[in-house]
Amino acid sequence: MQVEVQGEVAAGFESVKEVFAANWNGIEVGASFSVVHKGRNVVDLWGGYQDQSCEVEWQQDTLVNIYSTTKGLASIAIAILAGDGLLDFDALVVDYWPEFGAEGKHKITVAQLLSHQGGLCGVSQKLTVEDLYDWDKMVNLLAAQKPLWEPGTAAGYHAVTWGYLPGELVRRITGQTLGTYFRDRVATPLGADCYIGLPDSEMDRVADMIGPNRARTRPEPPETPPKMPELYPIALLNPSIKPYKDASSAAWRRAEIAAANGQGNARGIATVYGAMANGGELNGVRIISPEAITEATKQEVDNQIDLVTGMPMRRARGFMLNTDAAYGPSETAFGHAGAGGSTGFADPENNVAIGYAMNQMQPDPDAIPRAKLLIDATYSCLG
Repeated sequence: MQVEVQGEVAAGFESVKEVFAANWNGIEVGASFSVVHKGRNVVDLWGGYQDQSCEVEWQQDTLVNIYSTTKGLASIAIAILAGDGLLDFDALVVDYWPEFGAEGKHKITVAQLLSHQGGLCGVSQKLTVEDLYDWDKMVNLLAAQKPLWEPGTAAGYHAVTWGYLPGELVRRITGQTLGTYFRDRVATPLGADCYIGLPDSEMDRVADMIGPNRARTRPEPPETPPKMPELYPIALLNPSIKPYKDASSAAWRRAEIAAANGQGNARGIATVYGAMANGGELNGVRIISPEAITEATKQEVDNQIDLVTGMPMRRARGFMLNTDAAYGPSETAFGHAGAGGSTGFADPENNVAIGYAMNQMQPDPDAIPRAKLLIDATYSCLG
């Protein structure tokens, strides 16, 4: 597919624009990519279409569902709460949420909860997508749930449930929803175009998600499908969330599921992480202290095999820590990626922040991610 790439790159970053355009030789439909370096936006690109039929052009301010990239944005809000002295990562969750202690969960710390070690990657009750919009139902189910493994002994990806856990902590401590807290303390001060809970006024500029089964080219299915860990369906298929029917609906966009349903674009993501890469400040606006960033990015899980995904992962207190150079060359880089390909991260060592958001989900797990191609091109330009 031939598209006209829009936006600008600073001198020396021309090759990033070339790599971005080349993604449409593959499966790309609509996307944006942005880089903030030393507080300056050096790459800001967008192009393609908002819909599968390629009739509505992607605009400079187009938003899209970013799935688990949302977890990184939410983790920044949690880091601010801790930096303000209102949350202690080493405290017990029950200190803030007493009902959470049922079924032997009374010794789980906040740090363990945020780093996917609490054994709550799913619930025993069969769920519908509509259940995910019922905040009280979900937090009550999680509070009553028996851990699926001994907390603190292993990590298993809390793909959807994670959003309710820090979300309820924020509500208990501040009286605000996590989406509102993120808006007030992160997005609005920085002028970042990102939302956890989309207002109706912004619905008209959100692109539709396109599932991996709808990609223009798809790999042949293996003769023997890979065996997924036993906890995979519990975490990711209860309920099954369809990219177009569910994740492109107004109900999904309005909800505040900080694990999976943020709406944003690359510029907004890179802006938020631009502050994190720059010691907590961007364009004269400070959202967090350097010390609070250090606390929030402390490693809690060291390259362990995840019980849900079966893959090794380094985890901090909500953030994914750089593994296999997914976030460039620095071991100190942190952020979060989302299903299908979106990503956002900060690299404090090089003062770099990157955001990538798209609507066509990756169909081939063995292909080099489009974001990775763009990340590598960016660091090549940085030298």
